[in-house]
Amino acid sequence: MAHFAQLDENNVVTQVIVIDNKDTSDVNGVEKEYIGAAFCERVFGGNWKQTSYNGNFRKNYAGIGYTYQTDIDAFVPPQPYPSWTLDANAQWQPPVAIPTDGKMYSWDEATTSWVEIVEA
Repeated sequence: MAHFAQLDENNVVTQVIVIDNKDTSDVNGVEKEYIGAAFCERVFGGNWKQTSYNGNFRKNYAGIGYTYQTDIDAFVPPQPYPSWTLDANAQWQPPVAIPTDGKMYSWDEATTSWVEIVEA
């Protein structure tokens, strides 16, 4: 099975579908993205990019609301906070690493720091 993401005019993912491998294969049975994308366009219309469920290519499995960034050939999830930056693996990283002391934390954008979650 092959997974394809439909992109809107801003390269934002609007849906992700699964198609049969035969709909991505040439006459020799070799899978090609452009064949699968053309199949999706014929059936559903729009612009399509293949996505990898296990992250083998395009860094992340596409999800609705993700953006396809052509410059890095990756599906990028929405930025969780303005202070977070995109790393080389197309993952958002906080400016300060989360503590590893086993406690639970939430991100506080106002102070750009992790705040311990204390249960009452």
